[in-house]
Amino acid sequence: MQLARVIGDVVATHKDEHLTGMKLLVLQPLAADGAAFGRTLVAVDAVGAGVGETVFFVRGKEASFPFHPTWVPTDAGIVGIVDHWDLG
Repeated sequence: MQLARVIGDVVATHKDEHLTGMKLLVLQPLAADGAAFGRTLVAVDAVGAGVGETVFFVRGKEASFPFHPTWVPTDAGIVGIVDHWDLG
């Protein structure tokens, strides 16, 4: 899992039928200190996140697991909203 900030949303008039009703969000991955880290990406939202929130997401095959038994063609999925984190 990785941390990211939701920086936007994606509006698509035509998309794969398995993505119907799914919210697509633009993420900026974050380093442990909260600084932007790496390239932005688009992820399917499984938890109802919104722009400005910090989330954690997964990549690869696991990205479609929250939508089981529906198959969702994605390689990035938001699986949680972060309330806070602490570096001890």
